[in-house]
Amino acid sequence: MKIEVKNISKKFRNNLVLRDVDASFESGHIYGLSGRNGAGKSIFLKILCGLYKPSSGEVLFDDKKYDKDDLHLLNMRALIEKPNFFPELTGYENLELLAKIQNKIGKAEIEEALKNVNLYEEKDKKYSEYSLGMKQKLGIAQVLMEDPDIIILDEPFNGIEANSVTKISKILKEEKKKGKLIIISTHIKEDLDNLSDFIYYFDAGEVRKGEV
Repeated sequence: MKIEVKNISKKFRNNLVLRDVDASFESGHIYGLSGRNGAGKSIFLKILCGLYKPSSGEVLFDDKKYDKDDLHLLNMRALIEKPNFFPELTGYENLELLAKIQNKIGKAEIEEALKNVNLYEEKDKKYSEYSLGMKQKLGIAQVLMEDPDIIILDEPFNGIEANSVTKISKILKEEKKKGKLIIISTHIKEDLDNLSDFIYYFDAGEVRKGEV
């Protein structure tokens, strides 16, 4: 899989958030997005996922342009900004509900995803009772549980304790070896250096690419 971003700009009223951005992403690599809050990283990821339409430019997946209604055909999962689940359901029940949309996985895969993010012991606790870190873990589990080809994570380690960050980072590196395309946005330099093969630096809507 190859994603090509060609001359993307995004404007909200008089505010130009992204300016003539070019980028490319290929399977088998982890890409980091670096920049301060408000630099345009989350908006960029939302454009990749079809949640926002660019004001100009285009995004191609293997040389094909997808409308937002067709993006479900791609095996892509994303966690952008804070996760949002049903508060009255347990962690497991939330994942089970999402899994029923495509019926690709069952109980074993859901439980494995919860174990991979160190959340299995809290799987029967209501989401409303989860801490910030636990909510983040559930969001990551939701992204990983159906074995997507494209993984997009926006500030995934927010509030997560160090041992779980280490475990999840190891899993992401294993997914890369399987040929997955992974994009991670984070302001934490240590996480970028640890995970990324390439880094895109966001600054006031402009983007440049660098190697780690």
